[in-house]
Amino acid sequence: MATRDLKDKAQRHPEKAHKADTPILRKPSWIRVKAPVSAGYKATRDILKDNNLATVCEEASCPNVGECWSQGHATMMIMGEICTRGCSFCNIATGRPDALDVFEPGRVAVAVEKLGLKHVVITSVDRDDLDDGGAEHIAQTIRAIRRKAPDTTIEVLTPDFLKCGPEAVETVVEARPDVFNHNLETVPGLYPVVRPGARYFASLRLLQRVKELDPTMFTKSGIMVGLGEDRQGVLQVMDDMRAADVDFLTIGQYLQPTPKHHVVERFVDPDEFKSYEKAAFGKGFLMVSATPLTRSSYHAGDDFAQLRAARQKKLAD
Repeated sequence: MATRDLKDKAQRHPEKAHKADTPILRKPSWIRVKAPVSAGYKATRDILKDNNLATVCEEASCPNVGECWSQGHATMMIMGEICTRGCSFCNIATGRPDALDVFEPGRVAVAVEKLGLKHVVITSVDRDDLDDGGAEHIAQTIRAIRRKAPDTTIEVLTPDFLKCGPEAVETVVEARPDVFNHNLETVPGLYPVVRPGARYFASLRLLQRVKELDPTMFTKSGIMVGLGEDRQGVLQVMDDMRAADVDFLTIGQYLQPTPKHHVVERFVDPDEFKSYEKAAFGKGFLMVSATPLTRSSYHAGDDFAQLRAARQKKLAD
């Protein structure tokens, strides 16, 4: 990435302006990806652009955007492109968001229909400026997709609703997404520097509460590695997730977006990811995706099919 591009991205994060630049390490061969150029990529981009929709694929600089968009897959990011949080790992712009767009749920539903998605992931920025954290807007988006594309399964990747009452998570669960996803992101000891606006046990409790409200709803969570955690910390997060009855775990390599963001402490070897996968299945997760390029919504549709099959098998046994 050119130096100018890195500076432009850094300007989107005023809370990081005072931080000293840290070098961005050269990526190892196993996490280098090709630039997006296919016709499928362009078709997906055009549909999203025509409906004035943002995606976390672009905003968070996901390395898998070329592959996913080429296959007509995209993770749609609702409630604007400006987040009220300033996590040190995240490349989404920080600041004061605009008012919610009441027509956005309908536009998302139209895009889902046009893309012919079998499974869609809906995520959002954190909206601490809203009394319900945007829960009702998420619910409206789910309902709009159900009306426009009733055969599409829906996964939501939600904020933590930390500053909201209990009715926030209840609102989203009542809208009946097929998968409720909320990422813990890292081990609890790194929260003060990696996710300072969040609270580890509040996020864990959110996932547990979803299961209390609807035991049949699939829950999902993910973490990044390479931030400075150790293996024991990762295994403890797995245990905490299973105690909250989380069904699906994702683990991926953290990549540093700009020199102002949290440094990559190390690139985790693919064999270590395989060992994490084996450990997670041993702890009882129904589905695990642990690779350097794994992201919350990467291959989400295929993974959901396997998740559903795993539950059916478990019930049959």
